[in-house]
Amino acid sequence: MADPPGCCSTCATCLLCPYSCQWITAKNEKRKGLRTTKCDCSWFFFLFCIFLFTLVWLYFAIIILNDLHNFNEFIFKQRKLWLDWSLVLFIATAVLVSYSSVLLVLALCLQLCGQPLKLHWVHKILLILTALVVAAAFTGLGIKWTEEWKSAWISLQATGPFLHIGVVGGMTLLAWPLASFIYRTRSTGLKVFLLLVYCAAMIALYLAPLAITSPCIMEENQLPPKPALVGHRGAPMLAPENTLMSLHKAVECDAQVFETDIMVSADGVPFLMHDEELTRTTNVQAVFPNKTALNSTAFTWTELQKLDAGSWFLERKPFPTVHSLSAEDRHEAAKQKIPSLGQALEAVKQNNISIMFDLRPENHTDYQNFVNVTLGVILQSGIPLQQVLWLPDGFREDVKQQAPGVQHVYGRKRLENEQEPVLHVNLPYQDMSSEEIRQYRQDNISVNLYVVNQPWLFSVLWCSGVSSVTTNACQVLKEMKHPIWLLPSSTYLMIWIVVDCVSLLVIIWAFVLLKKCSHRRQPAECDTDVLLTKINSLMQE
Repeated sequence: MADPPGCCSTCATCLLCPYSCQWITAKNEKRKGLRTTKCDCSWFFFLFCIFLFTLVWLYFAIIILNDLHNFNEFIFKQRKLWLDWSLVLFIATAVLVSYSSVLLVLALCLQLCGQPLKLHWVHKILLILTALVVAAAFTGLGIKWTEEWKSAWISLQATGPFLHIGVVGGMTLLAWPLASFIYRTRSTGLKVFLLLVYCAAMIALYLAPLAITSPCIMEENQLPPKPALVGHRGAPMLAPENTLMSLHKAVECDAQVFETDIMVSADGVPFLMHDEELTRTTNVQAVFPNKTALNSTAFTWTELQKLDAGSWFLERKPFPTVHSLSAEDRHEAAKQKIPSLGQALEAVKQNNISIMFDLRPENHTDYQNFVNVTLGVILQSGIPLQQVLWLPDGFREDVKQQAPGVQHVYGRKRLENEQEPVLHVNLPYQDMSSEEIRQYRQDNISVNLYVVNQPWLFSVLWCSGVSSVTTNACQVLKEMKHPIWLLPSSTYLMIWIVVDCVSLLVIIWAFVLLKKCSHRRQPAECDTDVLLTKINSLMQE
């Protein structure tokens, strides 16, 4: 395969040491006849694929960060263990990406120096393990968290134009080691194959923007209004979820709606709680150790008021933002109790915002009574009914008759033969495309999507024209005065053309320059061979 140039370089020796795990100088290498074989080339190709594989996983890890709190809650329900898995995810991902990146850089530098690509067996085993770990991660994602594939597709609307520029840049830089290898190798078939593959990849990349679509490629004057913010259980990054403190923090973040979950106690008092068990967000294990596994609805209101609903937030730190809380906020969080629906409605009324809620558990045998009790508290509170957004589907017709002013929000898309007009829908952000959002907006249907925490996702939905988003990070989205990026189509076209032209010129320059270098080296190598032959003949005589 590729012949080493026979130069003795300290730099080349230092590159060989970590890649081949042995200290081989250029002279020793020539004496031992080390040369890049077909097997070595195969391992280099495998290394390149692993590098791309880990990069794709890194991209997915960044994308799923928006929904990772749901994963933390899922693990807690299964194992009763709270851990911020984002740290584990990114540490493991950083190790895998860094390892494959360093190896690839060493291999490319060795190729440019004309050194053999003798990958050590330890690296080979570690690369195979890396491939298995990443493959297992993707498999688990596909089995347990399939909606994240939709999230990745949506993310391409935010990152597509910039990923294109990055990939074109990376493939352009790859022209240097590729040209060096082609001018050194003796196999014509391999040369032709590599050139064809590289040219096909570059042509596909140059034309890729034809398939890239993003709602943020638009004129400034076409940008829809900023989506309203719905506080998911309040402001759970700043206060214990589903507490009055969390509600007030959501108001400070300019949230227009307080989203929560309602359960009804054993003695008929509706209260705010998301989980069917109290273990995650209260100290029920310490106060009622024999009733820990019971459903939240099995407790009386008097028992619920004995529980601490705030200290867990400071101890478990469900979000990194807990570390930055002031001493005053920490003191207030530690005093939080489980609020009743009546208390929450009073706070909502005072702050002139709306409240949207689910009524849990839906499969309870006494669910109709839960609906009636909840509706009774709403009517007695004196809150304007247009500020109440009703999510539960069960016994919805009864609610419409008893409280006709309540706004009904549906957790589904509208049907073709809808008997009554659907004015509000509440869906996961993965379930609606940009085209559907635009169509609903044209038809005056309010669309709320959940749960949106990352600015890139908020930007895409903003450009699409969504009415509101449910978020954990209201304090972050509040500060956004504009989408992260907004490009007129003419500007994007200009960027596309410039990037492709610069890339093509750099590739041509790389091949021409390295060809000249190879031509200069050939006469010197020939003169050396002739001299060595003459010396050998004289010694034999």
